[in-house]
Amino acid sequence: MKTSLRTLFSIKPKTSFNSYIETYLSLLKNVTAQNLVTRGSALHGHLLKIGVSKERYIAVKLLIMYLNSRKSVEANEIMKEFNGFDLVAHNCMINAYIQWGNLDEARRLFDEMPERNEVSWTALVSGFMKHGLIEESMWCFERNPFQNVVSWTAAISGFVQNGFSFEALKLFLKLLESGVKPNEVTFTSIIRACAGFGDFRLGKSVIGLIVKVGFEESVSVSNSLITLCLRMGKVHLVNRLFDRMEKRDVVSWTAILDLYVEMGDLREARRIFNEMPERNEVSWSAMIARYSQSGYPEEALRLFRQMVQCSFKPNTPCFSTIISALASFEALRPGMNIHAHIVKIGIEKDVFISSALIDLYSKCGKTKDGCLVFDSIEEKNVVSWNSMIGGYSLNGQMEEAKDLFDNMPKRNDVSWSAIISGYLEHKQFDMVFEVFNEMLLLGEIPNKSTFSSVLCASACTASLEKGKYLHGKLIKLGFPYDVFVGTALTDMYAKSGDIESSKQVFDRMLEKNDISWTVMIQGLAENGYAEESLILFEEMEKTSVTPNEVMLLSVLFACSHSGLVDKGLKYFNSMETVYHIKPKGRHYTCLVDMLSRSGRLSEAEDCINSMPFQPEYNAWAALLSGCKTYKNEEIAERAAKKLWELAEKNSAGYVLLSNIYASAGRWIDVMNVRKLMKDKGLRKSGGCSWVEVRNQVCSFYSEDTHSAELHRVLELLRSEMLVRQKYKNECLTF
Repeated sequence: MKTSLRTLFSIKPKTSFNSYIETYLSLLKNVTAQNLVTRGSALHGHLLKIGVSKERYIAVKLLIMYLNSRKSVEANEIMKEFNGFDLVAHNCMINAYIQWGNLDEARRLFDEMPERNEVSWTALVSGFMKHGLIEESMWCFERNPFQNVVSWTAAISGFVQNGFSFEALKLFLKLLESGVKPNEVTFTSIIRACAGFGDFRLGKSVIGLIVKVGFEESVSVSNSLITLCLRMGKVHLVNRLFDRMEKRDVVSWTAILDLYVEMGDLREARRIFNEMPERNEVSWSAMIARYSQSGYPEEALRLFRQMVQCSFKPNTPCFSTIISALASFEALRPGMNIHAHIVKIGIEKDVFISSALIDLYSKCGKTKDGCLVFDSIEEKNVVSWNSMIGGYSLNGQMEEAKDLFDNMPKRNDVSWSAIISGYLEHKQFDMVFEVFNEMLLLGEIPNKSTFSSVLCASACTASLEKGKYLHGKLIKLGFPYDVFVGTALTDMYAKSGDIESSKQVFDRMLEKNDISWTVMIQGLAENGYAEESLILFEEMEKTSVTPNEVMLLSVLFACSHSGLVDKGLKYFNSMETVYHIKPKGRHYTCLVDMLSRSGRLSEAEDCINSMPFQPEYNAWAALLSGCKTYKNEEIAERAAKKLWELAEKNSAGYVLLSNIYASAGRWIDVMNVRKLMKDKGLRKSGGCSWVEVRNQVCSFYSEDTHSAELHRVLELLRSEMLVRQKYKNECLTF
């Protein structure tokens, strides 16, 4: 721009008028492209001053500049400067009205034109198509006296844009019958129609025609063919098409990038991305989105910063992705900065951006701000409602979540899953079952996620009857034993104590992941089948599944409860060297428990003292429990002292120490510990048991105020049983 201005000022209009006007027109073109209407107005003023603004070719350029900047008043003034009717100027006005969405004015101007050409007719055809007015567009197309390849292509492209692929294909056949030769834009549109229609055989026929008429080298046609092959899942053809392209543009590179992104091959996608000679907003957004969706939000944020530094403007999907990445970090301040920028550029009301913002504020504990975003959405869809319900559930505001859920105008399976998983997360198991039953009564079909949540609630309440009912429902609805459903069922049966059913479900699973194996190994260990648990772990090691930290914790638990100390030590020592998992507090606690159970109390104490971090409360409690079993008062006192330091408000350590002293006959020390508990306001936790009656779990506590009533009922039952037994014996005597 500055260079052009310097060139303009160096030219004298009187001596080099043509050069002066050419430079002016070049400046006007740059001003129009960059939408610098203020500078354009200044240039217009200068043209008025030298008296050349009414020249037709200059007036048309000025008209285009004002129309691109939506300056209708100035544009109308330019129109008055034309002497009578001007076809080019009227076509420019029609195109502008269509772009502004003022179709009535465009049609009025078209009807008033004394003369029209193919540009006039095609502008209306494509304009009506652009705004979804297909009947009006086809009315113009059928009456168009200039039915050349441009008008045919406008109609075909319009059908494709509006999702009418079949109509586009029929119109394409009519084009061929009429003898009009398709151009590369026509082929690009018709290939998109084949992809939308899902007919790869028809696509192959079109490819043959492309080769026949000589458009196989066209970059835009090749790009469309790549898209078609991607939609059809023909990966090998995509690579072949890309490799044989002599010329590639940013769309070509982005298409091949999409291939690896869709395949989930991040490494290859990044290689392609790094090799791209040119990138656009779509290629940046695709790469950023895939990193975020694959659990690499740090890399997504890093790429986003690079994108902005390279002067690319993020599009709406990109903003939505980056807000989600920030939400995963609970990065409130950067998220608010992005929110401010979104408001500034005017896209804050986009449903997907709003939903991402609700998620961000909710994960940062700011549900009020999330609610403000939700309330600001003018046209809420089910995604918006689900995001807000998820936000309330995440922060434990289940009453608000349920109220919002009840007022939803429309629900989908994600809505039901969100409210049910919220109740599950906050251990409101009764509400899990209540909402699930409501879902079934309304005729809704639960998805795998919903079934998994309800099965988990059944496992947590050890409600075997409910679990069996859910299993039957899964069979009735035809859900296969895939990884998701099979793992949930295996876990439910194991936690409900039905280990045989758990094993049956596990064995029927055709595919198992690390979580499936973990659930079964843990279930066997916790139900007293320690040796079977270890055998299963050894069987798993022969597969391609890699052990995780929970699985190894279950293995250590199994070794502890089966007395296999040396084997347990071997697994523990192999965690970093063989399995590449750094032991955590729970692993060390399990090791201490294993050593304490076997009487190796000194080793257990050394293990605690050598931990690379602060030992857990349960580690000292396990040691103290071992001291009680093996009557080691010396180590017990040291363990109890540590327990007092770690948990001033926990009675478990005091009770254990009191029991150790009692077993040793040290009654004075027992009295001292109990006095200390009383001074600290601590009480021994009461025992608890429960029974399931008619699909309802009833809990009983040792300190229950209704215990006397329960004992009277038990005594009544006992008396009834004795009477029945006596009557039975008398009958046998006779």
